[in-house]
Amino acid sequence: MSIHRKLTILGATGSIGDNTLQVVRGNKSRLQVVGIAGKKNFEKLAKIAEEFGVKHVGIYDPQAMEKAKSSGLFDKSVKFYCGPEGLEEIACLQEADTTVSAIVGTQALKPTISAIESGKDIALANKELLVMAGKFVMGAAARKGVKILPLDSEHNAIFQCLWGENKKDISKLIITASGGMFRDFTYEQMKSIKPADALRHPNWKMGPKVTIDSSTLANKGLEVIEAKWLFNVAPDQIQVVVQRQSLVHSMVQFSDGSVKAHLSPPSMTFAISHSLLCPDRGNYVCEPIDFTKPITLDFSPPDTEKFPALKYAYEALRKGGTATAVFNAANEVAVESFLNEKISWLEIPQIICQSFESTPIREPETLDDVLIDDAEARKNARSAVNRLLSK
Repeated sequence: MSIHRKLTILGATGSIGDNTLQVVRGNKSRLQVVGIAGKKNFEKLAKIAEEFGVKHVGIYDPQAMEKAKSSGLFDKSVKFYCGPEGLEEIACLQEADTTVSAIVGTQALKPTISAIESGKDIALANKELLVMAGKFVMGAAARKGVKILPLDSEHNAIFQCLWGENKKDISKLIITASGGMFRDFTYEQMKSIKPADALRHPNWKMGPKVTIDSSTLANKGLEVIEAKWLFNVAPDQIQVVVQRQSLVHSMVQFSDGSVKAHLSPPSMTFAISHSLLCPDRGNYVCEPIDFTKPITLDFSPPDTEKFPALKYAYEALRKGGTATAVFNAANEVAVESFLNEKISWLEIPQIICQSFESTPIREPETLDDVLIDDAEARKNARSAVNRLLSK
């Protein structure tokens, strides 16, 4: 069987990178890794390069790059790529046909768009790209004729449920949420939430930013915005429901009232495997659901009064323009401030709300417009944090 995809993995040392490599290990005859990039964990990059025979390695941090070159951990044939320019270069490797965009935050924006412009399909795990710049990412993909393959379990689930269906028959996209670790907390209990508490997700093993976002439901807000761009539907056609067990990853309700649901255990490997190998199916690398054992599935609406970040995401999506970039930027600053114990968990959505009020919204004409408004929103969010600190 011939190689189906040759991959460059941006964010190879993170949780999505780990899961992608696990899928590659289980499907070596069809997937090949030709390039990897990370921020500064060069020791882990060296192990990946050795295991998969990778000759192209990107390291974002210049100091880590110098240590990597002198470490003796890499084969002499390895070519290194450093900093933001290096990230863009490795994203466009001639040897690869698909770039896995798994870097958290806005650093992935320019490399991913460069990869699109060079004709690479994009296996997308970075929510911020479409939240910030969906207009430009999807526009570039359409112009270049490349595929955007969703690696998020929720969007991949929708992708699978829509396979073979007519878009005109879509009634609702139903995105599921576990509800996070504080879904049953009272307001009084929420006052004392610490970073260590919020980093313990009941179902998933993820990076710190995504885990905190899951606890506030900001993650679902980002996914709602992303779904709008991936599937070209109106905000009111996207619904969020709490599914505590994280076994149903998303559903689609059609015009005749019927519903398709996608189920798998809470492991990113199932979504990654499908996106990288579709229309074929790969070998599973995590145990699938065993229906010979009792299984409980329950559904309930999210409480947007207790978790207002989700409500603000819908408001941003309806406003359009740079509003979703403002939501994303303010949330990133707020989460970082919470992890550094500058603000409380309850103050995360307050920072988002205050940034909305202080940052003008416009329809961006260029990607630079988005980046300018992103920077403005971050400045306003940091000011809001400082005001809370001064009280």
